[in-house]
Amino acid sequence: MVARPPARCRKAQHPVGRAVLVRRSILSGAPWESLVGYARAVVSGDFVFVAGTVGRDPLTGVLPEAVTDQCANALAIIAAALANAGADFADVVRVTYYLPDRADFEPCWPQLRAAFGANPPASTVVFAALIDPAMKIEIEVTAHRAAN
Repeated sequence: MVARPPARCRKAQHPVGRAVLVRRSILSGAPWESLVGYARAVVSGDFVFVAGTVGRDPLTGVLPEAVTDQCANALAIIAAALANAGADFADVVRVTYYLPDRADFEPCWPQLRAAFGANPPASTVVFAALIDPAMKIEIEVTAHRAAN
């Protein structure tokens, strides 16, 4: 009998049998990952898909009031997920921002420029309600790890 990879790391055979793709889920330990059924990030081949990330402090569970503080926390959580996947902000090729209030976007620009400015990704901004009215920004990224 062939041993199976751990549940969080799955090999998938390409439909025509040519390439093997390894998929790995990265969990942050946040309680809602298991409650909702998602991973903070998924590594699939050279790509890293980081789930929409809000600014709830991962250590305390507190959601700061200021959008700039929420943005800083979200970026820190994303940075940790990317690092766990062997990537960083320079590898991000796509970013999507979700905000309920368009006036909250500009105060975040300096932090976003610091994170992404040297290697700007393609970007989309969506103004829409978030799951908790106290949440002011959600950030989702896709990264491509360069072949070594």
